[in-house]
Amino acid sequence: TFPVPSVVEGQFPSPIRESSAPLPPRPAPGPSQQQQRRHQQGKVTVKYDRKELRKRLVLEEWIVEQLGQLYGCEEEEMPDVEIDIDDLLDADSEEERALKLQEALVDCYKPTEEFITELLSRIRGMRKLSPPQKKSI
Repeated sequence: TFPVPSVVEGQFPSPIRESSAPLPPRPAPGPSQQQQRRHQQGKVTVKYDRKELRKRLVLEEWIVEQLGQLYGCEEEEMPDVEIDIDDLLDADSEEERALKLQEALVDCYKPTEEFITELLSRIRGMRKLSPPQKKSI
């Protein structure tokens, strides 16, 4: 059994704190800090190029699907293959891009030429994703 504090009928234990530590000062009336923070955050908006982001997402999903077929496994079981689209876009030529892809796929036992050709075709005309720009008002 647990000890139960005795309470005289009609009286309740006092909610007054036992410690002698002073209470923290109360904030002045007005908008709370959280409301102010939310308001400040609302002033800064970022403009993304949604069309480019969407193209990139579709391309990355296609790459994952193709790698799954090349390696004959699901994404979770796939070996670490890093294909950096921005790095490919930085390359000076198609040959350099193809070489980077061949190096990334060196452990693949299936032919990769068709995948590389198709990927190079899909990234043609794409731009590197630049950091988001502040939206002008």
